[in-house]
Amino acid sequence: MAALLRLPGGTDDAGELVEALLVAADTRDQHAPAQAARWRELAHDIGDALDQLPPPATGRTALGN
Repeated sequence: MAALLRLPGGTDDAGELVEALLVAADTRDQHAPAQAARWRELAHDIGDALDQLPPPATGRTALGN
């Protein structure tokens, strides 16, 4: 299944979400290991998807403007 995230900060916000999921997973290791594992899996899946995005534009268009 695919999902579309609209984040005002773009990939920086998505990177923060990945970091937050990993930190949260660390806090759940002892009490809810299955949940912690799921959050880590989500973080890695989002990170992998971010890695597949093209690099950000440099501000120049194809016309050189």
